[in-house]
Amino acid sequence: MGEAKGFLNYKREEYSKAPVEERLKNWDEFTTLPAEKDMQKQGARCMDCGVPFCQWGCPIANIIPSWNDLVYKGQWKDAIERLHKTNNFPEFTGRICPAPCENSCTLAINNPAVTIKNIELSIIEHAYDQGWIKAEAPKSRSGMKVAVIGSGPAGLACADQLNRKGYKVTVYEKNECVGGLLTLGIPNYKLEKSIVERRVRRMNEEGVVFKTGVHVGKDVDPHDLRSQYDALVLCGGAEQPRDAVIPGRELKGVYFAMEYLSQQTRRLLGVKISSKEEIIAKGKRVVVLGGGDTGSDCVGTANRQGAISVKQFELLSKPPLERTADNPWPHWASILRTSTSHEEGCERDYSILTKSFSGENGQLKKLHAVRLDWSGKDASGRPAMKEIVGSEFEVECDLVFLAMGFLGPVKGGLIEKIGVELDQRGNVKADGNKMTSVAGVFTAGDMTRGQSLVVWAIHEGRLAAEGVHQYLMAKKAKA
Repeated sequence: MGEAKGFLNYKREEYSKAPVEERLKNWDEFTTLPAEKDMQKQGARCMDCGVPFCQWGCPIANIIPSWNDLVYKGQWKDAIERLHKTNNFPEFTGRICPAPCENSCTLAINNPAVTIKNIELSIIEHAYDQGWIKAEAPKSRSGMKVAVIGSGPAGLACADQLNRKGYKVTVYEKNECVGGLLTLGIPNYKLEKSIVERRVRRMNEEGVVFKTGVHVGKDVDPHDLRSQYDALVLCGGAEQPRDAVIPGRELKGVYFAMEYLSQQTRRLLGVKISSKEEIIAKGKRVVVLGGGDTGSDCVGTANRQGAISVKQFELLSKPPLERTADNPWPHWASILRTSTSHEEGCERDYSILTKSFSGENGQLKKLHAVRLDWSGKDASGRPAMKEIVGSEFEVECDLVFLAMGFLGPVKGGLIEKIGVELDQRGNVKADGNKMTSVAGVFTAGDMTRGQSLVVWAIHEGRLAAEGVHQYLMAKKAKA
């Protein structure tokens, strides 16, 4: 710890944001990190705890106190080397991770946490600015080949780790661009696609081969890949969205959130939209069902497209402003959070169950809902949902986006053809080394974990890479 009283001497300083009226005019990132000298003060706020709970809260166990201190001391090159030891893509996590580490920061017990996420982003962007992030191909190759199916954060992390170990890695992506939901699902204003392309370009220069527009399980038989490669890693994500099986679902104007978000990204990338109809919120009354990050992304996108109004409905009750007794530090704080998209204009409402949609001539016109009471408990002691009699209401709307989470990977195609077992939740089952029920076939990310965070996906990809390495080394030793 470079400055023993840093946490007393300096206040938490956030990044600066462009005014709402300015950022709504474009799709660019709109945040600016503090100057390097100010970021060094933020690093000084780290208390270098005897037990660094921030690392406990971080899925990839980033060595946070160490690089906080290195930033404070101005040793930026050492900081990026330390950061890269555990995190392949700090430029992603520094932008879109919700920072569970900060929830577990010891300082956060009774003060604003250390700006861990911002420091992380400062380190990697400083490294890029200084030209320290260069392609470093492995010095030798093992002669063995691995195919990674899916190029989201789990697939990219797995491919990166395996490539460093000397394997010849090919990544197959069904979409026209690399990155999975990093590219198509997350709006540009949160993660500009040039950031993803920058890292992918480095990986390609280091020897990773990317094949886009190849849908394994549809365009390519996975068994053919098994005969061509020494191991396969399934990183296809949890792409099966939760649907609203209610009257009126078939009306034009009701869409899954990812249909909407991916269309806008393709539009910005100049990619042809294959859907029969374009989904644009300009001049429309929008309702988003689901209070999570995906729903928030729909809010920000609709506002930038020029929606007349945007409402966001959540099934669950409104979270508290502060931790409750049953949600103590250092666990993730289940509190009310306001995203930058919410700041830009959105009416949020809670404890609402959508009952049906109605329209005219096949076009959505209204959403019909009822308010809920969550004060009761079920037999297991969990909050029980109860409709409030007489609370029915309707909302005029032109577009409804379903952002209610995901139900695991799509079961047809790849999973069905390769024959891997599923767990009770419908995710791909894997052992401790991330190998599936099919020998030599591994899995990582949301496909096996279920819908989760980008930092968990990176962690999963790294685990799978190590599992593949151990498997192939054992196989080589027996040969």
